[in-house]
Amino acid sequence: MSEGIPESGFAELLRELKNRSGHSYGTLAKRLHMSTSTLHRYCNGDAVPTDYAPVERLARLCKATPGELVELHRRWVLADAGRGRKGTEPVVVPGPETVPPAAPEPEPVAGPGPVAEPEPTAAPAPASEPASEPEPAGRWHRCRALVAGRRTALLAAVTVTALIGGTVFALNLPSDDGERTENAKPTTATAGSALTQESTRRPTGTTSPTPHRSASRSASPSAKAPDLAPESTDAKPAGEKPSATPPERVSTAPPLTVTTHPYSWLTPCSQHYLIDRPPTAVNPPPSEQGAPAWVAVHQAVSAGQQFVTFTVQGTGKQTVVLEKLSVRMAGKRAPLAWNDYAMGYPGVGCGGGVPTRSFTVALDAMRPSPVPEAGSADFPFKVSQSDPEVFHVTADASAYDVSWYLELSWSSGGRHGTLVVDDAGHPFRTSGNNSRPAYAFPLGGKEWKPASEFE
Repeated sequence: MSEGIPESGFAELLRELKNRSGHSYGTLAKRLHMSTSTLHRYCNGDAVPTDYAPVERLARLCKATPGELVELHRRWVLADAGRGRKGTEPVVVPGPETVPPAAPEPEPVAGPGPVAEPEPTAAPAPASEPASEPEPAGRWHRCRALVAGRRTALLAAVTVTALIGGTVFALNLPSDDGERTENAKPTTATAGSALTQESTRRPTGTTSPTPHRSASRSASPSAKAPDLAPESTDAKPAGEKPSATPPERVSTAPPLTVTTHPYSWLTPCSQHYLIDRPPTAVNPPPSEQGAPAWVAVHQAVSAGQQFVTFTVQGTGKQTVVLEKLSVRMAGKRAPLAWNDYAMGYPGVGCGGGVPTRSFTVALDAMRPSPVPEAGSADFPFKVSQSDPEVFHVTADASAYDVSWYLELSWSSGGRHGTLVVDDAGHPFRTSGNNSRPAYAFPLGGKEWKPASEFE
């Protein structure tokens, strides 16, 4: 891997799959619609794909097993998360040695004192005789002037010492802003998740509704959750001194994030879209990684079934328990009377197993609920920052046009809450396509043809 990205084993597994397939880089790159150099960089660990879709398509072309698909996705998640930490530099906190040096002591200044009277001038002694000592009165005046000067110098030294001590005391006072900066750790909610029903500890017998906060779906963090609880405003008893240490702030951000891909493909052959346009106004079928943009341009709706994948990862070392996954209906209508367009090319075989952590949802049911696929475990699951989980949900609809979303219940320590999994703040939408005009795009062709021509 490149410098700054921790090794996750992603590139090694990618190379192993490529070498085992027997295909060259050029052949695989052509079928994946990417350059040979880009694919070479992925396999060498010089770069990590920003989206998992091309990685999954490469793995399927290389005949990866369901277990290898899950392990490859897990390693890609870790490699992608490690890339976000590239270039992080430690923050240097100034220590006690950074206190500015004390100002130099000023020169002693003689203050007001007794003025020495002029001494009487003695007559010069003859050269042959020694000079006579000054009179006692002159010596006494000089002693008083010396004592006054030393007293003034002592007062100036005490004043400078007091100023230096006050400066050091002010620099070491506890700062409320500093405490808040250290304790506040911003967290983010990503990829089609919303924070709801966040429960906190409350006195017995009291309840309070929790506001619904939504976050949009993207590959990078798109919404910041509040990270500090409101400060306490309780009044202090009379005579009680305020505490020098500010009260501890409790984080209200959820300890996990969810990344959602609402337009994944189990296989190209199984994916269809309903579009309210004639075949001449519809572009050729996209690759899986280009499906979100293609769907947005054509205002397409998943037909027959929708394959949704989402990754859940903790934001810290503490384990988070994923307790339950539920389906919530946002609307149910008659199926759309639009044309049906298949993503797979006629005559081209499609394969692939069912990945683990897979669930099916029958949207036509009165109360739809996720059901684990055969061989897949059911909730609860555990996640952390170093151990994410990838979930696959296949939702089927034939008799209705259904709007729906998922709710993921979690708990960690004494906290619990719910994450909403949706399509960028909007419900998923899946419509039945029975008896709708069906079209397919031949491999190497230039326009859509009726699907009946290829039967």
